[in-house]
Amino acid sequence: MFKYLPHTHEDIAAMLKTIGVDDIDALFGDVPKSLRHKDIKIPDSLSEIEMHQHFAALSKMNTPLIPFMGAGAYDHYTPSVIRHLIERQEFLTAYTPYQPEISQGTLQYIFEFQSMITQLTGMDVSNASMYDGATATGEAMFMACALSRKETIFISATVNPNIVNVVKTYADYKGITVVMIDEADGQTSLASLEAQLAHTSTAGLIVQTPNVYGIIEDLTGFKEMLEAHKALMIINQDPSTLAHLKTPRAWGADIAVGDCQTLGVPLSFGGPYIGYMATLTKYMRKMPGRICGVTQDTDGKRAFVLTLQAREQHIRRDKANSNICSNQSLLALFVTIYMSIMGKKGVYEVQQRSYDNAHYMYERLLAMPAFSEYASQPFFKEFTLRTTLDVAAMNQALQAAGFLGPLPFSKFDQAKHDLVTFALTEKRTKQEIDTVLDIIQEVA
Repeated sequence: MFKYLPHTHEDIAAMLKTIGVDDIDALFGDVPKSLRHKDIKIPDSLSEIEMHQHFAALSKMNTPLIPFMGAGAYDHYTPSVIRHLIERQEFLTAYTPYQPEISQGTLQYIFEFQSMITQLTGMDVSNASMYDGATATGEAMFMACALSRKETIFISATVNPNIVNVVKTYADYKGITVVMIDEADGQTSLASLEAQLAHTSTAGLIVQTPNVYGIIEDLTGFKEMLEAHKALMIINQDPSTLAHLKTPRAWGADIAVGDCQTLGVPLSFGGPYIGYMATLTKYMRKMPGRICGVTQDTDGKRAFVLTLQAREQHIRRDKANSNICSNQSLLALFVTIYMSIMGKKGVYEVQQRSYDNAHYMYERLLAMPAFSEYASQPFFKEFTLRTTLDVAAMNQALQAAGFLGPLPFSKFDQAKHDLVTFALTEKRTKQEIDTVLDIIQEVA
């Protein structure tokens, strides 16, 4: 427990004598003097009270805003009990649970997390866990390419561009070709997929539902078309929506991925979040990361262990299925507790309120002449509209009133500068929604 205590002058002198140098500077002899910065300007130490005051002052520099923006991070409520339970001693075991006899707490909640993800997605097996939804999608691409032994992946134009960029970055360093599938009326175009399959051999297709516009994708016919070309289907889906929507398994997904931030994880200025990955039994040996199983110990008691996978499978660089050696264990615990205390009914009601709020605001905005439909498609808690308003001026007015306005789609595509995307969760009250509507009306 004392490995972080600084070395004394005597310690340093003894170590220097052992290696045969006169002073510490000799250890940096190969570093050019121009690159050495002796004056790092490290501030003086602070007492505990002073440290609290310092960070309190820093926090006051932030402007707290009530968000009406989503695009991958959503302002859902975090029950206060979670923060107390994650500090329980049985969960504060080894970081890397390779010694099951001292890691039962960690292994148990990893197992429970996996079980809940398979229940939500309908898939056979889940790992625990991925860094976030975007990197989980990149890992799903690797997995599809490894299974099919093909070096091309299709990805729908309706997938969040942030996810697309991560997938393309992953692909670039693995020599994988990424082909975009066009959209039609806000959804993945089945005709575009058919045209690409006619002349391109692919490992699989990545789609997202609800997609970047908030639209619930109709994936009818996709599985059959992909299967005919021996290609896999990868679905990225917000797991909280699975309380209401059709599961990836029901759509015929081979691999299901997404971001569990919507299951009670606070926004936290962009992270850390947690991704999930689930697949079919026949593919699980190509799944990256950890898989936890349940067994019996020598006394016949239920026990949890890592199974099927070894760390060494994922640290052999180019020969590995993946280079993920860690997981978001604390966040997996966070999500597991959230789902446990909310239960099926609670998760359903949270998403029903989110749905109701979004549709109320959608109808009110369409009643204004400045807004019109982008695509006539069903949506869940996020929606995209066309507007004739100056989006920057609208968001500036909202920010001045304490609100984070809708996402300007120009952030992703300048050609769609007239599109804005709103996201609403169960936390948004009718008073907040009506206030935002009034401000927008004033700008109009």
